[in-house]
Amino acid sequence: MNNVPVFEVSDAVAIFNQILETATPAVAVVGEVANFKINQNKWVFFDIKDAESTLNCFMSVFNLHGVIEDGMRVEVLARPQITKWGKFSLTIQNVRPVGAGSIKRAFELLRAKLDAEGLFAIERKRTLPELPDRIGVISSTDAAGYADFIKILNERMSGISIEVAHVQVQGDAAPEQIIAALKYFNEQKNPPEVIAILRGGGSRDDLMAFDDERLVREIAASRVPIITGIGHEIDTTLTDLAADVRAATPSNAVQILVPDRREIISTLDFQLSNLINESETRLNEIETRVVDNCSRMPERIDHALSEIEYKLKFLNAALQQLNPRTILRRGYAIVRGQNGKVLRTAAVGETLIIENYDSEITATVEKISRKT
Repeated sequence: MNNVPVFEVSDAVAIFNQILETATPAVAVVGEVANFKINQNKWVFFDIKDAESTLNCFMSVFNLHGVIEDGMRVEVLARPQITKWGKFSLTIQNVRPVGAGSIKRAFELLRAKLDAEGLFAIERKRTLPELPDRIGVISSTDAAGYADFIKILNERMSGISIEVAHVQVQGDAAPEQIIAALKYFNEQKNPPEVIAILRGGGSRDDLMAFDDERLVREIAASRVPIITGIGHEIDTTLTDLAADVRAATPSNAVQILVPDRREIISTLDFQLSNLINESETRLNEIETRVVDNCSRMPERIDHALSEIEYKLKFLNAALQQLNPRTILRRGYAIVRGQNGKVLRTAAVGETLIIENYDSEITATVEKISRKT
């Protein structure tokens, strides 16, 4: 026993953890989740097991980037250690579902959670610019999907400014890198008009980075509209659901974003041709109306002159009826005083001058009788 080292309990735990950290600083363990629970919305506890053994697991909620539940098969990246209570445990750095069934289940659980929060709501989605001058691209520049995007973009339209954020699009580091790229574009003083997140095809496991809860929330919070072109047409990720527009593939994304200049030229030619035809038709119609109006002008002038002549005759007849000479001819007379003014009343003894049609009569008023 003299050669056996003696430790206090806490020292022994520290030595054992040092040995574990030296031998296996990080391990990946695959198994089935059991007894999953979250305490105080801060700490996550669960067991990972197979048919024969069970390991205790502990992690921070911050490191839980999806939804897991009992019975789900997962792979954990962890640091093995002995707790101060003497229990062997795995401190989890990352956990992800494995196997088609577990991956699908995790996807549906997280989708339901985020959908309930309104992150996928149609009414929050924005329209993309018709012809953007600046596009921010988040992709791996080594990927075939990115190469297809750039190739088709150059074929369809030139002169568009492209800024690329090179990121991993697969693996545990991918979500954080894509999130950092989104923050970079959104925090620019003059951000791009639209952001395209691109990744070519792959298995469902390859696309799991785009089902990361942190990434989905970052996309939903972006102040710049986002289009995604991830995988193949049959692939739908949570990133696609949160984006403003989902394209089937990276190639389809550029087709949505940028019109084909040949189509624009063809459309402009068609519109110009229609405008010329419409202008010619309109000018022909105006010419026809002008010619017609000119041919009918003499008739209209004669008609207008006849109406004027008729009105003049009518007015002349009316004036003749109002002429005092015409009235005197009908037997009426005008009575004036000696001052020549027309009288309406007279006094006895007053001298009157009475004018009829062909003479003037001077008379003296001898008697005035009032009409009753």
